[in-house]
Amino acid sequence: MREFIINESENGLTLEKYVFKVLKNAPSSFIYKLFRKKDIKVNGHHQDRKYRLNNNDVVAIYATEQQFEEFEKEKALEANLKIKDWIVYEDKNVLFINKPRGLLVQKSNPRDESLDQLVVEYLMATNQYDPNKERGFIPGPAHRLDRNTSGLVAFGKNHASLELLFELFKNHDLINKHYLALVVGQMENEKGTIDAPLKKDEETNTVKVAKNGKTAKTVYKLIKKYDEFSLLDVTLLTGRTHQIRVHMAYINHPIVGDAKYGNFAVNKEFKQKYGFSSQFLHAYKMGFGDLPEPLSKLSRKEFTAEPREDIANILTELDNINED
Repeated sequence: MREFIINESENGLTLEKYVFKVLKNAPSSFIYKLFRKKDIKVNGHHQDRKYRLNNNDVVAIYATEQQFEEFEKEKALEANLKIKDWIVYEDKNVLFINKPRGLLVQKSNPRDESLDQLVVEYLMATNQYDPNKERGFIPGPAHRLDRNTSGLVAFGKNHASLELLFELFKNHDLINKHYLALVVGQMENEKGTIDAPLKKDEETNTVKVAKNGKTAKTVYKLIKKYDEFSLLDVTLLTGRTHQIRVHMAYINHPIVGDAKYGNFAVNKEFKQKYGFSSQFLHAYKMGFGDLPEPLSKLSRKEFTAEPREDIANILTELDNINED
């Protein structure tokens, strides 16, 4: 049995969500079995799994110490192997990961697998992070990519590094991010800037260009033209939700495969031909200006994440069609 004291940041969580957070490596069936057997108690009493936790509540989970250790050990080793193949750069302060398409950066419910969870497990497995010693800090991402956008995600391993990364991504003056985007149609201009304010509808989780929206600027440069598509290098000067996807749709060159803002007929045909059904967007490059400590080591450096096999194979096939 282990006991956990609820802190201020966990206040208001349901008991179910908290237990999934604590036992994030355990099978769902195991956790629900604990609830059925009343092997989870709050302040010494059985509570419904929808019970809302309060600051300083004591949650007791009646699993054996061997079970706790097995969940931690097996998942950590698995994450260690998986994450190693995705690392683009690592030092004592930061970790840059080439995220695969289809993986959330941060989970939206306790049962999701997420990149931040895998990174924490990797750091635990390599003895770089001990949650029992650092309860006030959890290594985490400084920004997000959509689930179906692949590419570079920057993580801070300590508080000072993560705070500085947050500041860099917020201000955009000492950092630049480049995306590969395959868009519908042939671009007329070799390069351009899209300056159109964006407004998010929280209920539908969609974004649109609106006069009363937030400032949003996107710069693009043509890399290659195909018969029906264009491959672009896209840079964000602001960091709005779905910014690239909405801006490209706004100029009538939506991202190929974009199910929310794209050309559905083209998406269907593209899926049938190439088996690709997500937005064709990859965060492939990240560069830095002159940075202060603790990230001075990154100053004037650029990091590249090669497109994963699914995207690379399609680009090769499109190149071959062009040559024919």
